[in-house]
Amino acid sequence: QETNSTIMAESAALFEMDTGPQKKRSIGHLAVWSLSSCKQGFGVAQLRDGSKETYWQSDGPQPHLVNLQFPKKMDIHEIAIYADFGADESYTPHDISIRAGTSYHDLQEIKQLELSEPDGWVRISLEVASGRPLRANMLQLAILSNHQNGRDTHLRLLEVFTSLAPLLPPMIPFTTDECASVGCIR
Repeated sequence: QETNSTIMAESAALFEMDTGPQKKRSIGHLAVWSLSSCKQGFGVAQLRDGSKETYWQSDGPQPHLVNLQFPKKMDIHEIAIYADFGADESYTPHDISIRAGTSYHDLQEIKQLELSEPDGWVRISLEVASGRPLRANMLQLAILSNHQNGRDTHLRLLEVFTSLAPLLPPMIPFTTDECASVGCIR
């Protein structure tokens, strides 16, 4: 029997990706996820399960919201959305707004974009001036409209990434035996 934490750990491992010179890792498992609405059996678990066959389906008026609340300010480099226009047609997101802040009360729009019949991963960089990552406690994805004026939406997968930058600077190697003998702290 798989537990929710097992599914999240597998999902996190699945989405560690090499994005060129800078590697990134998934941080979605660190957040508390909430949705503006969902049909029974088509909620956060299906959005986070790592399967392209399952999806979140909203059930209410637009905009449809996916909220991620992190326990502390996080560096957010990129989000990736998996959408399948061929399978979802009018349920596929068209206009999306990405908002960030410290809580629901101070969200600011970071990006607004239009998806044209997406089929696969749509990667959205959230780096701000001079390539620095967005820092936020809360991230909100708002689906403002769907293709063909659809009412409810399907979102198959959503991942949030930060860099794999080392936490500590690399150590300078010691060149003398005397320094090397005290270079390790027990």
